[in-house]
Amino acid sequence: MSSVSYNDKANLKNDKQATPILCQGLNKPQKRKALGERSKAVWRQELMVFLGNAGVLGAGMAVALPSVTLDQLTDVNENFHLSLEEASWFSSINTMACPLGGLLVGYLLDRVGRKNTILVTHIIGALLYSDRTPILIQMLLARFLSGVMIGLCLSPVGVYSAEISLPRIRGRLILGTSIGIAAGILFMYILGYFIRSNWQLIAIISTSYQIITTLCVLPMPETPSWLMQKGRLEKARKSLRYFRGLNVNDIAYCEEFENEFNQIKRSSEISRNTAQTESLLQAICAPEVYKPLLIMIGFFGVQQCSGIVVVVVFAVQIATAAGVTTDPFLCAVMVGVARIVTTFFMSTLFERWGRRPSGMFSASGMTVCMLLLALSGWYPKAFGRVSLLPVICIVLHIVFSTMGLLTLPFFMISEVFPQRVRGTASGLAVSIGLLASFAVVKLYPSMVIVMGTAYVFAFYGLISLVGIAYIYFLIPETRGRTLLEIEEYFRTGRMVSLDEVLGQNLEQGEFKELFIKT
Repeated sequence: MSSVSYNDKANLKNDKQATPILCQGLNKPQKRKALGERSKAVWRQELMVFLGNAGVLGAGMAVALPSVTLDQLTDVNENFHLSLEEASWFSSINTMACPLGGLLVGYLLDRVGRKNTILVTHIIGALLYSDRTPILIQMLLARFLSGVMIGLCLSPVGVYSAEISLPRIRGRLILGTSIGIAAGILFMYILGYFIRSNWQLIAIISTSYQIITTLCVLPMPETPSWLMQKGRLEKARKSLRYFRGLNVNDIAYCEEFENEFNQIKRSSEISRNTAQTESLLQAICAPEVYKPLLIMIGFFGVQQCSGIVVVVVFAVQIATAAGVTTDPFLCAVMVGVARIVTTFFMSTLFERWGRRPSGMFSASGMTVCMLLLALSGWYPKAFGRVSLLPVICIVLHIVFSTMGLLTLPFFMISEVFPQRVRGTASGLAVSIGLLASFAVVKLYPSMVIVMGTAYVFAFYGLISLVGIAYIYFLIPETRGRTLLEIEEYFRTGRMVSLDEVLGQNLEQGEFKELFIKT
């Protein structure tokens, strides 16, 4: 018989101040963080991704280099100066080489590994600023190498980040590449602001920085997934132990670690042993491949022809042509700050608003900014009353572009293509987009001469307006959709639910295993 009476039990139950209420839930198992999400593991992952992205910053510097050096390089009072045609090649030849880097990166990632691909990118980056001697051919060669580096750097650190991290922190690690590019552009603008009459010194500083970041790559471990695919089990085990915050030489058994290690092993074996059932031509002819491929190529074309890259490359020159009364180099710095700040929030924006609303809002803002710049050129008396209007329009143009049209195509190429051709199809779309970037940057100085600055701004605004319609009618909303739903949409033309997709294919069993993995 219990020593506690019925009344005592009732009093304890009804008394809100009773001690048992304070102890409620203590017998439940405490939820622990996953091994790869604990502080030591996260710190190691972030450190290695930071070291990798330190060199990506050099790619952003290469993009913005013409903006801070062209004024001096085209000054006829200098002993060495470039003609208009030579200056346009100096500004655009790197974008012509970007597709070559984009095509090379897939080969290098699979053959030499993630770490060594990052290392190759850094070494090329150390060479690209070696044009201290004012010889045109040497300068163009250096700019060409910078384009190869830009094409190479767009994906290796992102792939590295994805393979060393768990899903909960993967997003912010992958975002590091975009932040690195934006930071490099800002850093070059700052160099131009303080060192605006010595482009050789800017080249020396940039080269020195890139050499240091090349050394930073050396301590980075290779990813466990790539090592596993190459059959290097012990090295893969050591790498995974490091990124999970464990002592590399510790032989103590950890069930959670062993489960993840075995899962990576099984996935690598499946990837290594999977036989291709169709040729590349057959894959491209499938509607779920050629439809998104054509849409993304068009999307990249609209993106580039809207003047996004032109504003970054010629920020100082555009600010001067737009009638900016403040220091144009300071305006360029403001552009760089606006882009890097906006980049921090772009992934959250895509997930909260959706892809299509973000893109349409971005293109709308870009249209307004470019049309205001054009109007200020056509009617200087009316719009000249607001002296800061050109600066505001240029900075807001960068903000609006980063919120959608600049980043969205690169974001979506990982979603719209089927898994079996994702690397090839996305690489082809990006390469064609980079070729369009070369054409736009190369033609900008000639367009200004033929059309006038105000009409060039109006042209970019018109293309941005076309971008709104393009996104509304052609770009599908992929937020909250599984890869199978998106693939089925392009195959059938209908956006159906996952249950319907599985119901159509469950008898053959062809999607069941893929769905479980996804």
